[in-house]
Amino acid sequence: ESWKEVGGLRNVIQEVKEVIELPLKKPQLFKDVGIKPPKGVLLYGPPGTGKTLLAKAVAHSTNATFIEVVGSELVQKFIGEGAKLVKEIFALARTKSPAIVFIDEIDALAAMRMDTGTSGEREVNRTFMQLLAELDGFKALDNVKIIGATNRLDILDRAIIRPGRLDRLIEVGLPTDKGITEILKVHTRNMNLTKVNSTKIAKEMSGCSGAEIRAICTEAGYFAIRDNRSSVNEEDFMSAIIKVKVEEEQDIEHKDLFG
Repeated sequence: ESWKEVGGLRNVIQEVKEVIELPLKKPQLFKDVGIKPPKGVLLYGPPGTGKTLLAKAVAHSTNATFIEVVGSELVQKFIGEGAKLVKEIFALARTKSPAIVFIDEIDALAAMRMDTGTSGEREVNRTFMQLLAELDGFKALDNVKIIGATNRLDILDRAIIRPGRLDRLIEVGLPTDKGITEILKVHTRNMNLTKVNSTKIAKEMSGCSGAEIRAICTEAGYFAIRDNRSSVNEEDFMSAIIKVKVEEEQDIEHKDLFG
């Protein structure tokens, strides 16, 4: 992924570039000025707003090795396995530097824990402590950067975002109206469109995340294919918007019912 694939996040992109890209590309600049850049950042916000896309784009722009893990995958059933995995991931990052370690759903690993009585809770805590140890072991100017991502900033253990760890917090929120227009342009760039009023469609997408906008564009294409057409029209987009929004509402209802 490259920066041109990321739409509607101009201010966020600028911040990620300053914290992750610049220290990897121009470490001497920080040494000359006499400051230490953050070891990493925490991206937080609703699902589907582009957190993973940002991490991939900055890895691409710096020619860095991109190591992606999911917090829930690090929470292993067997004693010591999670902590061992964390250790191995960071060892790999050091050997493959410059590298970016992206930890999605970091809240699965770093949520506030009220009780560590069960063996499962103790194992999660052990894995979390190993992650903190790895973060503390890095120097600010090492060629390894860490990006965490979460939808639940409110439940994170404060230890993970204290100074010297993932202390730069960057909110990745839902796109503005202007942002929606930019994201729509990105996803329709290679589509064959006929009589499509992008401004009108963008207004109908108000409140959608980047992932939902991408899904709408894909669904619009399917509506054209089902009708044996090679071009996508405005009606296809309107039908796609309704379909994606209905599916989103059904998904929310399902989560409310079944957790």
